[in-house]
Amino acid sequence: MSGKADPRPAGEGTTSRARLDRGRGALGPALELVHTGRAPTRAVLTAELGVTRATAGAVAAELEALGLIRVDARPGAAAGSQGRPSHRLRVAEDGPVVLAAQVHADGFRAALVGLGGRIVATAPGCETIDADPAKVLGSVVEAGADLLRQTGRRCVGAGLAVPSAVAEPEGLALNPLHLAWPAGAPVREIFAGCVRAAGISGPAFAANDVNLAALAEHRHGAGRGARDLLCVATGHRGVGGALVLDGRLHSGSSGLALEVGHLTVNPEGRACHCGSRGCLDVEADPLALLTTAGRDPGPEVSLLQQANDLLREEYADPAVRTAAEALIDRLGLGLAGLVNILNPDRIILGGLHRTLLDTDPERLRAVVADRSLWGPSGGVPILPCTLDHNSLVGAAELAWQPVLDDPLGALTG
Repeated sequence: MSGKADPRPAGEGTTSRARLDRGRGALGPALELVHTGRAPTRAVLTAELGVTRATAGAVAAELEALGLIRVDARPGAAAGSQGRPSHRLRVAEDGPVVLAAQVHADGFRAALVGLGGRIVATAPGCETIDADPAKVLGSVVEAGADLLRQTGRRCVGAGLAVPSAVAEPEGLALNPLHLAWPAGAPVREIFAGCVRAAGISGPAFAANDVNLAALAEHRHGAGRGARDLLCVATGHRGVGGALVLDGRLHSGSSGLALEVGHLTVNPEGRACHCGSRGCLDVEADPLALLTTAGRDPGPEVSLLQQANDLLREEYADPAVRTAAEALIDRLGLGLAGLVNILNPDRIILGGLHRTLLDTDPERLRAVVADRSLWGPSGGVPILPCTLDHNSLVGAAELAWQPVLDDPLGALTG
């Protein structure tokens, strides 16, 4: 409970508390519905939870007392609606935040993120990454702590996205090769220690960046409404994949599922750092596009930005077009194999893959359909990711999860 005095008559307050007691188990599901935009009104919340209107009202009131949502008691009626309009529900813009951090091959970024996937504040990104993960994570957490001091916001947790498979339950980054970090670096433990040392409240978590991008897109972006969602994306280097099943991230028995970057798509292709050849990781990432197009990568901006700019600004160049077609064919081959195994109902693409899709959507969809068991008639929708900084938003989702699971316990325990 919120601990605030109840100004209502004793009998009315007792009735309301009884309703809340019956609906207390619905606090988490209710918050998730508002957080993901699936319950914009109290009427929708009532229907989604399968409770009485009075119980839904008590649940919404308690979430508002916790500072998590706002209830608008004076909404305008929708056009053509019948009866009394329902109260509108939205996340509290001035409510708690979480610290979200992302580390990639070309730097790091820290942000404060509220409910609803809303980025409240960001710190200037760093463009160099030290080979010592403790130094990097200490710097990114300090950047987040500065944001908290500047904004005065309450922080309830922290999440970290890294370009590596993260083994559970230990939280070890097994292959952070693009960061030059040691294999098996205990990133969650290091991150949690930095969070505590900075005086930041709440639990700390770490996970793979593409997994977190998929989670964010499923809740707030291009993956909303999908039951079985496949996400494939480039980072600044390499290729990653993730799968959301029935609304939950599928991470396998130890957090290592969907390492799609090491699917072989060209047996005679480039040597991969995993020891194989022709992996998606080295055949369809930003560096592969630049080198295939005969361009020397420069140090001025990230490889991802250089590759995206090349496609957007110089696609008319025959060498660039040929390189793009080669990457699309490799990517399509990998996606078709994943479709045959996983049978998703939607595919979303991020990073350079999003730009490749925008550049020549018909070619990519044709390659996937040609290689798929179901052909064009069973084609899976292939869409671009829509969120800016989706891995960062996903890191925030990781930190928000304990609050979504148990709002009362997480905020008052």
